[in-house]
Amino acid sequence: MTLEDLSFTPTTSFRIADLATRQDEVVRIAEKRAIDRQHAKGKLTARERIDLLVDPGSFVELDQLARHRCTEFGMDANRPYGDGVVTGHATVDGRQICLFSQDFSVFGGSMGEVFGEKVLKVMDLAMTLGCPVVGINDSGGARIQEGVVSLAYYAELGRRNALASGVIPQISMIMGPCAGGAVYSPAITDFTVMVEDTSHMFVTGPDVVHAVTGERVSAQELGGAGTNSEVAGNAHHRAADEHDAIEWVQVLLGYLPSNNLDPAPEYTDDTDPGITAADLELDRLVPDALNQVYDMTEVIARLVDDGEFTEIHGAFAPNMICAFARIQGHTVGVVANQPRCQAGVIDIDASEKAARFVRFCDAFGIPLLTLADVPGYLPGVDQERGGIIRRGAKLIYAYAEATVPKVTVVTRKAYGGGYAVMGSKHLGADVNIAWPTAEIAVMGAEGAVQVLHRRELAGLPPDELARARRRLTEEYRERHASPYLAAERGYVDQVLAPSQTRVQVARALRALRTKRQALPAKKHGNIPL
Repeated sequence: MTLEDLSFTPTTSFRIADLATRQDEVVRIAEKRAIDRQHAKGKLTARERIDLLVDPGSFVELDQLARHRCTEFGMDANRPYGDGVVTGHATVDGRQICLFSQDFSVFGGSMGEVFGEKVLKVMDLAMTLGCPVVGINDSGGARIQEGVVSLAYYAELGRRNALASGVIPQISMIMGPCAGGAVYSPAITDFTVMVEDTSHMFVTGPDVVHAVTGERVSAQELGGAGTNSEVAGNAHHRAADEHDAIEWVQVLLGYLPSNNLDPAPEYTDDTDPGITAADLELDRLVPDALNQVYDMTEVIARLVDDGEFTEIHGAFAPNMICAFARIQGHTVGVVANQPRCQAGVIDIDASEKAARFVRFCDAFGIPLLTLADVPGYLPGVDQERGGIIRRGAKLIYAYAEATVPKVTVVTRKAYGGGYAVMGSKHLGADVNIAWPTAEIAVMGAEGAVQVLHRRELAGLPPDELARARRRLTEEYRERHASPYLAAERGYVDQVLAPSQTRVQVARALRALRTKRQALPAKKHGNIPL
């Protein structure tokens, strides 16, 4: 019996007992039902996910006793507390966050009016507190019984995401289905994590696709973690299971500031101030042959604290690396070409991946370290028809707009537009460093010789052709591609032995901590979307 059933004035002890009964229904009874349903599908419950994510005992739940108000379709007979979403605030590694966790065991985690009110309330709280917001998504989408109200709250949530963008970090964890209007909120947030086998994201499900187009496709093929992380680029991390997803988010939060006005967390700096054995390994890392590959992650590992970094969008456009790391205990964003994949060329996907990452770092005051080894933009009919001009320009825009400290290191090739867009001096980089192995030119020496000396070469007999091509190629490298030519013009501030890079990058970033730069007054720019 509860207070709703009584016609007399209850005692205080009865009121306290009534509260305990309601809380028991919210947590223990509902959680048992959720465990039975979720564990059978290989998924955790909404509350189990929260408990794994946050510091023990830190979660404060909001609107625990909220219930829906719908009276149609028999809904008035089933009004569970919480209405399918758990909301509140907590700490992760001692730092404040706000969060919501959708409960698929209640109405399929679908969004109705009260559900939507709870999520908007915690989003507004995150903006007021100036802390990250983490959304744990496991939902069937809009609650059909509540009609257009459900759609209205999806739109309201999207507006909140847009207003919070660049103000507080927003992270979405896709732990189950996410379809229709429900996918656009995660798409606006800064980082999206998906789980292998159990999570899906698509605008329309397999049945609708078949009805409209006649195509047969599984949920995994259409919108599984693999498709969204490798092909579509919607997911920034593809987790093996829910524990892996939660651990990745915890690590990610450790790099990020709470908001756009606060600095990122600072950690103890115990790096060696002098040249180390690991530094000296850089002197042997770049192969003598220009067409021989090496792994840029080995360069990154030798420049950042403890060799540790967290890659973002690792499965998407692997020819471009985006990662968070620390240098002297301070967070940096690393953007680097990966010679192991397509020679580090910039294509549509790589450009958009890097541009979004650069803009995030700029919004939250995170310095940028760029490592360039790039033959240029990828040529081809598919790239041109896919919009490489417009979409490739996003990377130019992102670097040019960024006012955070920017340090660039050219390790080997920096040809054509690739040189310009990868954090060049001309886009506002503060410190540009080149290794002696760098080649900075309009194009590679071999290609340039073919263009500039085609008539001369065409008239040579075969026995002289190879020798002449080698001579002209070396002359071009010396006269037009040497890093010292760029240094003469001030486009490169330092030409350094690779082993000196870590120390000099750290010094540059330390000097730039007080950098102040403002853009011209305007409402906002018009990035070529």
